[in-house]
Amino acid sequence: MASLQVRDLDDRLYDFLKSSAKLQNRSISQEVITIIQDHLNSGNRLASNATLEFLELTGAWKDEASAEEIVAGIRKGRNQSHRFGAGDGVFD
Repeated sequence: MASLQVRDLDDRLYDFLKSSAKLQNRSISQEVITIIQDHLNSGNRLASNATLEFLELTGAWKDEASAEEIVAGIRKGRNQSHRFGAGDGVFD
């Protein structure tokens, strides 16, 4: 059997895995394997060919507006918020 080592795991994630494993009467390794198996069997995996999936989106967004009208709409929707509070010009 193959072996997998994970480094620099966040302490909160490790604690979650530890408590989840304990609730299921499993070791942490068994819990991680179960989580991975469940995820891969759930059908929530990424598309096997992301390029083909991206190409299927061709024409998905159609707009009769001209480029100038689209740019004008984007500019009109912008606001001059100073939410970062910095005056150094980076986020202004």
